[in-house]
Amino acid sequence: MMTLIFQKYRSIKIRAIPKSVKIRGSEFRRFFIGLILAVVTLLLTLAAGAQTRSPQLHLTYPPLKHETYSNKIFFIGSAPPEGIVTINGVAIKRNAAGHFAPSLPLQLGQNSFTLEYQNSQGQKQTSQAIATNITRLATRIAPPSELGFISDSLLPKQDIAIQPNERICFEAIATPNADVSVVLGDRTVSLKTSQSEAQLPPNYAVLTGNNQPSVEPAIGKYLGCTAFANSGILGKPEFRVTKANQTIRQPAQGTVEVLSPDRLQIVEVTVPSAITRTGASSDFSRLTPLPKGSKALITGRQGDWFRLDYGAWINRKSVRIQDVEAPIHSSIHSLGTKKVSNWTEITFPLEVPVPMTVAQGDRTLTLTLHNVTAQTDTILIGNDPAIGQITWQQIASQQNAPSQVVYTIGLKSSQQWGYKLRYEGSSLVLSIKHPPILRSQPAAPQPLAGIKIVLDPGHGGDEDLGTRSPTGYPEKTATLITSKLLQAELQKRGATVVMTRDKDIDLGLEERVDTIDRNEPAIALSIHYNALPDNGDAINTAGVGAFWYHPQSSDLARFLQNYLVKQLNRPDYGVYWANLALVRSTTTPSVLLELGFMINPDEFEWIVDPEQQQRLATAIADGITAWFAKIPAS
Repeated sequence: MMTLIFQKYRSIKIRAIPKSVKIRGSEFRRFFIGLILAVVTLLLTLAAGAQTRSPQLHLTYPPLKHETYSNKIFFIGSAPPEGIVTINGVAIKRNAAGHFAPSLPLQLGQNSFTLEYQNSQGQKQTSQAIATNITRLATRIAPPSELGFISDSLLPKQDIAIQPNERICFEAIATPNADVSVVLGDRTVSLKTSQSEAQLPPNYAVLTGNNQPSVEPAIGKYLGCTAFANSGILGKPEFRVTKANQTIRQPAQGTVEVLSPDRLQIVEVTVPSAITRTGASSDFSRLTPLPKGSKALITGRQGDWFRLDYGAWINRKSVRIQDVEAPIHSSIHSLGTKKVSNWTEITFPLEVPVPMTVAQGDRTLTLTLHNVTAQTDTILIGNDPAIGQITWQQIASQQNAPSQVVYTIGLKSSQQWGYKLRYEGSSLVLSIKHPPILRSQPAAPQPLAGIKIVLDPGHGGDEDLGTRSPTGYPEKTATLITSKLLQAELQKRGATVVMTRDKDIDLGLEERVDTIDRNEPAIALSIHYNALPDNGDAINTAGVGAFWYHPQSSDLARFLQNYLVKQLNRPDYGVYWANLALVRSTTTPSVLLELGFMINPDEFEWIVDPEQQQRLATAIADGITAWFAKIPAS
């Protein structure tokens, strides 16, 4: 070992002490002791370095103990190129750098794998092994082997409130081929066996192209529905299963209430922007958020979620509850517009702050006001840089549905640049951002002069590493390197660049989005590198991907995707609509770029190549410049 160290560092020279320098005995002793300590420290450091450079098997993913619903799993890791790596005794393919990412099938239950690295250097044999245990979970709950129920399967699981004569459905997984019923109030509801059911894959399945439902027998699943005309608290449903003259009873966790038509309650939003959804949990899709002050009638409840009269669901933590004498409703008269900085504000004067939904189209932004009757006869629009016209249409109310007024705002450009909603008293203010003004021509030395851009290097800090490569190299480091290079390229072109982080720090999603909303840039980009769900193909999946949420961001996402694929000759992973925090801001076109797959053995080498990192940053900056150049001048 010592011979190897000195051979490696044989070019190090210790200069002789000049003859003119006189050293006293005490000084010499201190010098000599210091020299010895320095040499010992150097030798220990070099020895430690040599130890870390010894052959080593590294497994990035999966964890040593892992649970998954997938029918297969990939192993992401690396070992020195010489020698072989085996999984359960079978040699696996690795690239020239020694990285690997094979996928292996999983059986239901526990699966044990042993990874081993073996190397032969002359007469010296080295070997390392890593053992993993992966549990594949069943996608369906199996019925009980004895008479009874699976407790977690009984619906409703939470307290619920419904309207009179509204259908309520019960569900249970119980002993197959038995008689199952529910007793609630003074009524007994017989539940019938479900023969088969389509099992939907998770949302992320589209990322691997495996998003088709599967139809499986629903063994032991029972369903039934009924309705109650009279209001009141009915209590907890009691489920009963009977077989061979034996009966098991078990109550559901949730209590059922039928709301009284004589007691009306509303929610009032108490947070700056309240999330609304299509159903009663965060698993359901988002709808237009409601600004602070919005009010809507409660028509149902499930756990901590309230159903509102226009169909959306909202969580209790975002609102306060009030008793009212009549449902929420407003008239609306004339509309006015005014310019405020680089925004145009449209004021909708209302008697009460009602809920709304927003939809963007080609050259249009549509605002739907719920529980409103139009009496609009006059609309003022000046010579506005963004708005061409405003029209409206009254949508007649249907049974159990509120009346609506739909305002269609015609825009002068097909590219939209952002919008905001707020209530001032009972008046709704819709702000529409003007197109940015380029101060230079596309061919000028600084074609992005006058353009502000927010860059968000994904992940960061000790807690959020992002995805990791076969060697364990974290995504957070790659995103920061690329973002800084891109920042420099954009600044060369005249852009003002705001970074959500410029160092390795923990930074939450809300803080990143706040940076976008506070700065109101022309565009925002979040920089990431990619991974896959467990059932993905890590070896054969590579390339650039772009993600957007609001239609105003769609063209930017597609343009940058196509530009990077062509200019860099990279694989095309695709353009996705995705419900991601960093692309949900309404104040600007926002795109999240996945610039390559960290888990792909070959693409990882491209990701960390300094020359390719610079090429990538230059290509993104060129793509942004080209996109602005094709947007019609304001």
